This record gives sequence, C-alpha cells and structure tokens, in this order.
Amino acid sequence: MNMGNGMMRMLLKAATAATLLLVLGAGVQAQAQTTLRIGLAEDPDILDPSTARTYVGRIVFAAFCDKLFDIDEKLNIVPQLALSHETSADGKEVTIKLRPGVKFQDGEPLDAEAAKFSLDRHMTMPTSFRKSELASVDHVEVVDPLTIKLVLKTPYSPLIAQLTDRAGMMVSPKAAKEAGDKFGLHPVCAGPYKFVERVQQDRIVFEKFADYWNKDNIFIDRIVYLPIVDATVRLANLKSGGLDLIERVLATDIKDVRADPKLVLSTAPELGYLGLTVNIANDKAKGPLSQSEKVRQALDLSIDREALNQVVFNGEFTPGNQWVSPTHPYYQKAFPVRGGDVAKAKALLKEAGVTLPVTVDYMIPKGSEYEAVAQVVQSMAAEAGFDIKIRVVEFATTFKQAQAGEFQVFQINWSGRIDPDGNSYVFMHSKAPQNDGGYSSPDADKLMEDARLIADPAQRKAIYEKLAKILLNDEPIIYLFHRKLLIAHTTKVEGYRQMPDGLVRVVGLKLK
Repeated sequence: MNMGNGMMRMLLKAATAATLLLVLGAGVQAQAQTTLRIGLAEDPDILDPSTARTYVGRIVFAAFCDKLFDIDEKLNIVPQLALSHETSADGKEVTIKLRPGVKFQDGEPLDAEAAKFSLDRHMTMPTSFRKSELASVDHVEVVDPLTIKLVLKTPYSPLIAQLTDRAGMMVSPKAAKEAGDKFGLHPVCAGPYKFVERVQQDRIVFEKFADYWNKDNIFIDRIVYLPIVDATVRLANLKSGGLDLIERVLATDIKDVRADPKLVLSTAPELGYLGLTVNIANDKAKGPLSQSEKVRQALDLSIDREALNQVVFNGEFTPGNQWVSPTHPYYQKAFPVRGGDVAKAKALLKEAGVTLPVTVDYMIPKGSEYEAVAQVVQSMAAEAGFDIKIRVVEFATTFKQAQAGEFQVFQINWSGRIDPDGNSYVFMHSKAPQNDGGYSSPDADKLMEDARLIADPAQRKAIYEKLAKILLNDEPIIYLFHRKLLIAHTTKVEGYRQMPDGLVRVVGLKLK
C-alpha cells in the first residue's frame, strides 16, 4: 500500500513535470520568431526607390518603404504616411498633411523637412527614374513641421496616383546623405520592416521595425524574400512548406494549386501589360524594324493574340493591343484587338521593300513563361517573313542592356499603374526615362502632356483616343496581353488580400 502511494506520488510528480514542460514548451514556442518566406520570380534591381525600376522590387518595397498614399482593392487612393491632400482651385498647388509621430527605421523623425528631402531627391538625383513622374513639380515648400506644399509648373492630374508608388516613398535624409549612391545597399525607409541583409540572387532579409507607426497590425517577426526564377521550383517549394507565399504562379498551374487543400490562390486582373518594345532610335544595326513602321505593323499583324493566350496560358489571360486592358475605362474601343493576318503582314513587308527574312534580335528575361511567349511569337512571325533570334538574359541585366540600346525587340512586362499616364508617358514620351527604344513624336508628346493637365475623365479619354491612333500606327511598343495576377500561399498565411497593383502587402498578415 505504502509502496503504491510512493509510486503514485512519483507518477504525479512525473505528470506535473511533463505538464510543466508542455507549458514551458508552449511559452518557448510563443516566443519563437515567426518568419514569412516569400518566393519571387526574379531578383530585384537596386532597393532605392529613386533609382529602381522593377516590379519585383516594388513587391519588396511594400514591406519596408511606406508611401505618402496607398490604394485599396477598388483603386481608391487612401492615406498612408500622409493623412490628406488638398488641391488649389487652379490645380497648381497641392498641400499634403503628414501623419504625426512617424519614424524612419534609423529613429529619425518623418517630418515636412524629411518629406521635402525625399521628393527633391526623386526629382534631382541624376540616376532617378522618378523625374518624369514628378516632372510637373516646380518645387516643394515646407509649410509647417507636418505640412508640405507641392508647387506645380502646370496642373498634373496623375500626381496623387504617382505618390501611391515609388515617387511617394520616403527615405531617411540622414541615411541617404551618408550613403549617397550606395543607399540602395542598405536602405532606410519608414515602413513596417527594416532591412537586415541582401545576398544577390539568393535572399533579402527584413525584421520587424519596433517603432513602426502602424505596429499594432504587424504580426510576423521576419520576412525573407527568395528569388526563384523557375516557376515550377517556386511552386514545389510552396507545396513542401519551404515557402509560405509565391508570386506569379504559372497560368498552366492554376488547376493544380486550386486542387491542393493546403494552398490558396489569390487573383486579380493586372493593371499592366506584356509588350514588345521596339528599338527605333538606338538600334546600332539600323535593322528594318527601326527604320519603318510598316515593318513594325507587319510584326504586329503576324501575331494571333488569342491563339498565343490559349497555347501559353490556357486562355486565362486577356489579349490586348493598348497600354490598358480592354476592360479598363480608358481602353479605346475604336481600336479593337485584331486577330493575326499573315497575308496583310507579308504585303506590308513587300511595300516596305525589305529583304526577307527580316532578322530580329529579340531580348527576353529568363523565365519559362517569357520563353514560351517568345517561342510562339517566333513561330507566328516566321510565317510572315521574320527570323526572330531569341536572346535570354538575366532579368535585372535586361534593363541595363535596354537602356544601352542593346536590343531590337525587348519583350517585357509592365506591372501597371492606377492612372493611364503611368502606363504610357514614361515609355513613349521623348526622352522619358524608360523610353528604351528612343521613340519620339512631337504630336504624341503634346497629347501625353495635355492629358496630364486635365482632371475630367471624359476629356482625358478623348485625348488618349488621338494618342492611341498615333501609337498604333507608329508601334513603338507592340502590346500582346494583360495577365491575371496569380499569387499562391499556404493555408497557414491568414489575412492576405490581393490588390490590383500586384504588390504583396504584409501589414495585417498572420502566420498560423
């Protein structure tokens, strides 16, 4: 009996110890760091909001570089680092009130002086890609410690839309002054996560910023971005639990993702397009495409966009022929998407008097979908008399080559902007920073400038109709289709909402 009691006490002790261990274990687990691992389709370019130009970079910026304004699911502009904005009656002054108590990740305050510094940097830095986005701004004034005034040269209807993106990102003046042009190697902004380290082509690591203005909505400790170019490998890593979220699922993998009970697919129609930028002014070889719009029109007519959509994307995407999608309010219905017309393409090449086949250096970024599109275009164009030589280049390097004019056709995706100006001006206005093909038309320039002066959508649309007529004749960019944004995550990720700009917002996300 005694022995039984002793045994009983020992068992109880053991049970209590086990319970204690469980409780402690739970405590340890509760303190364990949560890490969100995001698979990217490419490695971004420089992480400096003034000089960056990649979509994948914008996905990463969303975690560490807040903007003056943001958008919601319906493309409404909402406050972020700014609380409000007011435009004067003549459209030439925009007053912006800043959110109080905001700090940069180095502890410096985000006040009116800092906001002015960031905007001035976007506008004056020699290598800045934000210049044309803010070209209408004459200067920025500090009104009081939390108010800035943007004084414009001319009214500029897309201004607040521009400030929902990189032009509205605020950088720490102290860090930017100290780092100079090396700022992108260790960026300091006012977003939810602060930069820890980057290993090119391998990983970019961030940790939670304790003094973030909206810290009550940040539930994950660390974020690691992993560039994995092969979409099949990205998806395999998501399925095996090596990643928590991936961007750009292949259209051909949609069924597979939907059938997996451990995965969730988030979709939205994209604001951008995939297009073929033609090198018109900077083509050192002076090939036929650069010399004649008839040759460019022939290339366009040789492509059957719906067939391309079916073959490469199982019909999931939207064929297009303009810088906005056929479902967009600014789409010009007077110029509908046409099917391929090989006979007409051949006739145009004959009229242009070029020697057949027309050889084309066709640069694309590495990636299975990019390559599949290029191969379909190559075989379709061959029927009309084009000999397309596909050249596959590492993603960030394609931009360097494009800027240097080392291409005849550059097949590249644009992720899109909420204002149609953001899909057109930066690529087709003479001397605009992303006009890689050097296209120049005084008439087109004037129309793009006029569209910026007017706020009324009907009047703007009428201007863009005239612009479409010129650009669809000159063909500086041949638009092919508009993607569906496809983001997949495991069921462990809670609170994810897909926005139409394709960015992955981490505020509010939880990991079960």
